[in-house]
Amino acid sequence: MQKIWLSSPHMGGNEVDFVTEAFTTNWIAPLGPNVDGFEQDLSAYTGAKHVAALSSGTAALHLGLILLGVQPGDEVICQSMTFSASANPITYVGATPVFVDSEHTTWNMDPSLLEQAIKERLARGKKLKAIILVHLYGMPAQMDRITEIANNYGIPILEDAAEALGSQWNGKACGTLGTLGVLSFNGNKIITTSGGGALIADEEDIIRKARFLATQARDAAPHYEHSQIGYNYRMSNVCAGIGRGQMLVLEERIRRRRANYSFYKERLSDNGNIRFVDEPDGYFSNRWLTTVIIDETANGAIDRETVRIALEKQNIESRPLWKPMHLQPVFSGAPAYVNGVSEALFKQGLCLPSGSNLSQDDLQRIVKIIKTL
Repeated sequence: MQKIWLSSPHMGGNEVDFVTEAFTTNWIAPLGPNVDGFEQDLSAYTGAKHVAALSSGTAALHLGLILLGVQPGDEVICQSMTFSASANPITYVGATPVFVDSEHTTWNMDPSLLEQAIKERLARGKKLKAIILVHLYGMPAQMDRITEIANNYGIPILEDAAEALGSQWNGKACGTLGTLGVLSFNGNKIITTSGGGALIADEEDIIRKARFLATQARDAAPHYEHSQIGYNYRMSNVCAGIGRGQMLVLEERIRRRRANYSFYKERLSDNGNIRFVDEPDGYFSNRWLTTVIIDETANGAIDRETVRIALEKQNIESRPLWKPMHLQPVFSGAPAYVNGVSEALFKQGLCLPSGSNLSQDDLQRIVKIIKTL
């Protein structure tokens, strides 16, 4: 049985041309024309005025926190329902994560709980320096309410759009809706540079500082002079070449992933205990991963693990939804404002194979297995 992956890399064909050019011109080290071109492509696509291409989305989050002035002893509010990379950089800068649970509609940060968390932390004299918001699985968060709350309290939003390149909220690209935006080009993302990420913003000074910090904070001097701690976070010219080729097929990748979602929904919605998350009005999801809720209480037939194991036995990769950060052992002592939504999603939710390179036969095979349970 041929392996079906959850979300494997999908090359478009032109990547090799940009990579070959990097080898031909000997632009192998970090930086170079492909990096410049990739940043320009991302800027044109998202509408962000300035972009710094980096080695990972995690690096972008780390630099974003530094640029927002987060220091040891500060607190950063973070969505609990997310991958650990959203929260880990908070600890890198010595700050404390404060986790906020999800709402039912988009599965992203609950605005009411967010405001409750802000009020309570401020009442305790805590220094809240940033909000890390995630667009989970490509679905935009409730940006109207969240932005209003953040503005009322003067707290900047570090927008984790690692899973949401191509997604939009009211016609604006995810990643451009907060103070700073973060993208990821990891191997499983909607487009990839093998490994990579980007920090995006409208303020030129912020991105200029990000580039400075990402290249070991080397001061302007003929020798190596450093007045600040820097990081080795810049993207290589070779990886950026892959990204430039991937940008040429991004719209097609989004179309294919959204088609996967439509295929699954059309054929599985008649099962009374399988539910899908829909787009509210004004929301456009890239459908990076198609996710379903499998409610065993609906008819008692199957649960999340029944489906996952059945697919695994047929050499098909699926995955439970993210385990909330407030349940992770490494963050067991962190403050958390919870309502039970993310815990229920984790218990019942499953990510189905969603790659843009899935064939119709692959999709039919997956659906057939689920429908026979």
